[in-house]
Amino acid sequence: MSTTPTGAPAARTARPRVLRGLTWLVLRQHRTALGCIAALVVLGSLWIVYQRGQLIDLLAAAGWPGKTVPQPVVGEGYRNLTSLLGLLPGILAVFLGAPLIAADQEQGTAQLVTTQSVTRRRWLVAKLGWCLLITLVACSVLSAVFTWWWRPYRSVLPDMWMDTSVFDTTGPVLPALALFLTAAGITIGVLVRRVLASMVVTFVFCVAAQAAWGMFRDHLGTPRTVTYPLNADFPAHLADAYEVDRWVGSADGRLHGWGSCAEATEKATNACIEEKGIVNNVFEYLDHGQMAAMQWTGAGILLAGAVALTAFSLWWASRRPL
Repeated sequence: MSTTPTGAPAARTARPRVLRGLTWLVLRQHRTALGCIAALVVLGSLWIVYQRGQLIDLLAAAGWPGKTVPQPVVGEGYRNLTSLLGLLPGILAVFLGAPLIAADQEQGTAQLVTTQSVTRRRWLVAKLGWCLLITLVACSVLSAVFTWWWRPYRSVLPDMWMDTSVFDTTGPVLPALALFLTAAGITIGVLVRRVLASMVVTFVFCVAAQAAWGMFRDHLGTPRTVTYPLNADFPAHLADAYEVDRWVGSADGRLHGWGSCAEATEKATNACIEEKGIVNNVFEYLDHGQMAAMQWTGAGILLAGAVALTAFSLWWASRRPL
């Protein structure tokens, strides 16, 4: 007769964790923010795919590109999307970057963690590394999906390639700008050490930085110049060029301001043109073909700034009391 062994039940074997150590700690601590960012990326990508499908159907029904499409071909959905993408770097900087270290300093978590077996530098590297990686992945995905929509249909979409709503949200600029502003938010949080104050200062910094970036954007490329007769039509191949400046010029090469001969009467205008010997229009511009090089140049500058800010944060936080 067989007997069933009796005694204490065997301990249940614990399932091994996929994430361990500092990675598990950092992602668990910021799981709410991570979930919000993941949802934003998924919903934003689906929204772009849906809007693109709607646009394709509209253009097919209108017979594009064989026929001209009445403007506008997109509505508020497109405007809301570009606005959200433009605000995303600042949102990540304020709500993810600024509180990242400042919250731990304010709540005492930083002091607790750094008394354990993990060194302060390892803890800082893990926190900053995961924060910046999440920012990079999220913004790269959204930028790639939006570029996939915009690039084939840019001729019928309302925004020009040099507009903030396109230049800063396609290609490498969106993730690079987000990394720079998020790194700035982290640095501000490390210095200020209070969550609310850090978020306010970061918000102000983001507004100022993006305004400065908008003014600097024109200098990322080398302007080109074209000269054509005064009474000739504007060259068709420059339809999507971004105007840097324009003048009127005389036969000997002298340039005059565009409105130099804007007189009250046609007779006075013609007399001014004849007196100054004006025979040409001179147009200085940036061409759409320069867009990719300008974006990568700008992204390189922003990434260098992000690296510098991150290195400073690590240096400062690892040598100052938390």
